[in-house]
Amino acid sequence: MVAKKARGGASSAKSAKKVPAAAAAAATAVHPAGAGAAGPGELPVRPEEEPWSEEEVAEARAELRGEALRLGAEIIASEEAITGLMRDSGDGAGDDQADTGTKNITREHELALAANAREMLEQTERALERLDAGTYGLCESCGNPIGKARMQAFPRATLCVECKQKQERH
Repeated sequence: MVAKKARGGASSAKSAKKVPAAAAAAATAVHPAGAGAAGPGELPVRPEEEPWSEEEVAEARAELRGEALRLGAEIIASEEAITGLMRDSGDGAGDDQADTGTKNITREHELALAANAREMLEQTERALERLDAGTYGLCESCGNPIGKARMQAFPRATLCVECKQKQERH
């Protein structure tokens, strides 16, 4: 996950100019439960768990959609802040080293926030796609069910607990 975030930050800085339009599109994108969407009882669960109910699926979908909207708005706000910081930074004439350093730190902080929000938005959109495809709740590493309780606690999860622990050890 750490390596992935580092990559996301580098690519995010390259595409900073495109983000407001992309974030606006993501914020208004609707992920309907289309014809290919799996029914509630069709989503994978562990053997000891109850199948997903319609209400639980609707709740997960609503939470993910709300998160996508929130993150899209957060990205737009961060990009506007970055644009303002870049515009206000000027040539730095008259600034002492501390002022310049503070401006740089503030700009880097905003860039990091925007990159993190983009990464989380990608994960959220991917979870919505997986929900519609019927693969929501399947571990992307081993293919076993992740577990309904884990999916409810962390709706963007793509790995079961065992695979996540293995990944974090490496």
